[in-house]
Amino acid sequence: MRKYSLILILCLQTLFCLAQQKVMTEGSLTYSITVATTNKEAEMADIFDGATLNVFIKGTVVSSELKSVLLNQTIVYDGKTEGAVIIKEAGDQKFITSLSPANWLHFNRKYEGVSYTFQDETKTILGYPCKKANGKLKDGTEFTVFYATNLSPNVKGYDYQFKSLPGLPLEYEVQNGNMKVKYTASKILFAPVPAFKFEIPQKGYRILDYQQ
Repeated sequence: MRKYSLILILCLQTLFCLAQQKVMTEGSLTYSITVATTNKEAEMADIFDGATLNVFIKGTVVSSELKSVLLNQTIVYDGKTEGAVIIKEAGDQKFITSLSPANWLHFNRKYEGVSYTFQDETKTILGYPCKKANGKLKDGTEFTVFYATNLSPNVKGYDYQFKSLPGLPLEYEVQNGNMKVKYTASKILFAPVPAFKFEIPQKGYRILDYQQ
């Protein structure tokens, strides 16, 4: 009986937190990126270290822009169709790949079935109270994330890793081999986002089919 009472309390607490959340229907987030690595991953680290990730949300469409000295990549995700377009620029090379909903699921297959263990540790990021969660993928890869308990994106499928997270991720670490990539939110704006942020270029890019 005590076990069921505890479960009921936890469910009620979760529902209360969700009711208090502010849903981000339009606005932007900026994440700074830092890398801890060994010499073997130095070239890969150069792509990410000092880079920024800008996320723009407008209704059910999200544009995620990764900008670095070696690579610029934008993923435009449509929450209605659950499909996406990937736009890459590396030097003079420019590519566009369209992903159907099935392609998008395959693209994010490593995050399917991710599980979270929620911790008592908290911190404040950009004035927002955040809780810590430990994530674990099906292949055993683990990562940590601090998420704002009173903020939630209008569309969650754009960042599949955090699709089931009950809040907005503001700081997280991803392990890639011996390289650890850390994303930390440095700015949140609740302001209109211009429509061109979600436009797909029609010229100057090579169209590539998605390869499973």
